[in-house]
Formats: sequence, structure tokens, C-alpha cells
Amino acid sequence: MQDKIDSDLKTAMLAGDKQRTEVLRSLKTALQYEAVNAKSIDRKLDDQTVQKVLARESKKRQETAEIYRNVSEQERADAELAEKKIIDEYLPQQLSEEEIAKVVQEEIAKLNNATPADMGRVIGAVKARLQAQADGATIAKIVKEKLS
Repeated sequence: MQDKIDSDLKTAMLAGDKQRTEVLRSLKTALQYEAVNAKSIDRKLDDQTVQKVLARESKKRQETAEIYRNVSEQERADAELAEKKIIDEYLPQQLSEEEIAKVVQEEIAKLNNATPADMGRVIGAVKARLQAQADGATIAKIVKEKLS
């Protein structure tokens, strides 16, 4: 996945696509920081780690856009959302809330008489199963609804 981002960065630079170039450069930087933190000798990360970093970067853009929207800076919010859209191209398709709820229900069924005290265990199991296909906040919301 890192190689694809590098390749796409070169393509964007040659095409003169400034926005895409800036977004891909920021992703490359985030991945390099992650590799340094992981003490990766060749600066390469596995695809699962790359997806986690991309999901984190996408979420940052979404949260920043919401902040801008709340202070009536729609133009800046739109710019953040445009960056998020580019990042999301590299992430797996996000599951709908109904699909997440189905997985949550399956994990709850594995536990006998699940209670709200089991919320952390269920959230952890669902996150491990779905990986980058679902946002942690959405998973937590659905688990809370199901266990209440």
C-alpha cells in the first residue's frame, strides 16, 4: 500500500495536481513517523498498520471539518472534506450501520447473557474482526445500544 501511495504521489506531481500532491505528501509523512515509532529498519509498514494510519488521518480531517463548520468556515470545512475524500480512496469500503450491527449481534451472541459490563469485550472483538472497515465510535455506539 505504501508503494501505491508513492506511485500515486509521483503521478499527481507530474500531472500538476497540487491538492492531491499535498494530501499524499502528508500521508507519506504520517507513514514515515509511524515507521520511525515502530522502529522499522526499512521504513516499511504492513498494510494493516498503513490502514490504521490512513483511518486516523481521515478521521482527523473529518473532525477538523466539523470544527470549521461549527465556526461558520464552510470553505475550510470543504477543503478538509476534499482531503478526506482523497485519503478514503486508499481505505477499504466502510460498512453500513446495519452491517456493523449484525457483527455486533454475532459477538454478543458468543457471550452468554451479555451485560453492559461486557461492552469493552464486545467492542474489542468487533474492532478486531472489522479492522478498518468500521469507525470505532460507530462500533461503540451500536454496542451500547444493543447492550442497554
